Amino acid sequence: MVSLGFHASHEQIPPGPLLRAARRAEEVGFDVAMCSDHLAPWSVRQGESGHSWSWLGAALATTGLPFGVVTAPGQRYHPAVVAQAVATLGSMFPGRFWAALGSGEAMNEHVTGDRWPTKAERDERLRECVGVIRALLAGEEVTHHGLVTVDRARVWSLPDVVPRLVGPAVTPATARRHADWADGLVTVNQPVEALRRVVGEYRDAGGRGPLALQVHVAWGDDDDEAAFAVAHDQWRSNLLPPSVSWHLETPEQFDAVADLVRPEEVRGTVLVEHDAQRFADRVAELAACGFDEVYLHHVGQQQDAFLDAAGETLLPLLRSTTTTGGGAA
Repeated sequence: MVSLGFHASHEQIPPGPLLRAARRAEEVGFDVAMCSDHLAPWSVRQGESGHSWSWLGAALATTGLPFGVVTAPGQRYHPAVVAQAVATLGSMFPGRFWAALGSGEAMNEHVTGDRWPTKAERDERLRECVGVIRALLAGEEVTHHGLVTVDRARVWSLPDVVPRLVGPAVTPATARRHADWADGLVTVNQPVEALRRVVGEYRDAGGRGPLALQVHVAWGDDDDEAAFAVAHDQWRSNLLPPSVSWHLETPEQFDAVADLVRPEEVRGTVLVEHDAQRFADRVAELAACGFDEVYLHHVGQQQDAFLDAAGETLLPLLRSTTTTGGGAA
């Protein structure tokens, strides 16, 4: 069966309430969880952005859920710092933590004052960072001179079970680039054919490990229009194509550009639904593209009604309609 997960959105919910939501997610029956890692939200309306690594320690300590995080080494985070953080969580919570390593967005990274590199440079920097982090997690002392510089770094507190390092991808091309180093892949919901291409490129290039999908959801108990209003308010800033979103630097810039997003585009990206069976069928169709884990992200800032519905109807229906699709190659 596909593992069903809860996505904790730091950009939308303060750390305390978000921790309570994660605990509630376990209580209602979610199997796994993941979170974002941002310095700034995607929109002024979202208005939050707690430190994910601090929060993860509390979340792992106060639930029994495995957790993952999507982060970006190389600019705001030196790879040695990421390696130490990964090792510490892996040591305290064996087998319960993974980290997806991406090339980043300017909104989080520009604060260092360094030049924002081209996508090609960021991809190459990421590969260097992955090599450094893997070596450090293996207990090696690392000196490296390239797009990142490392001087005689060593991580002293090492985990018995090395956490998985996962590749985050939206496009098939990025999925293929991750295939030779990643222990799995994580992506976000898109049309079925687009998801099949992402999965296919990763697997065809030899990509191994479980495949995870994050599905943006706006759940309304009996009112699609209310759910859509939440989706449009909270998530339209996230609908910009990567070629745009990679380079914007502030929530205010995202909000200005997002005013151009048409309402139908929100419905195309966020699963706006109030019918439980229809919801389960739509998620199952996405999962069938080859995913082993599906993380549901209710895009509203209030999580209680969604979590109640998840426990009462959504998760049981999903478990009856989803089967494993990709397998851990």
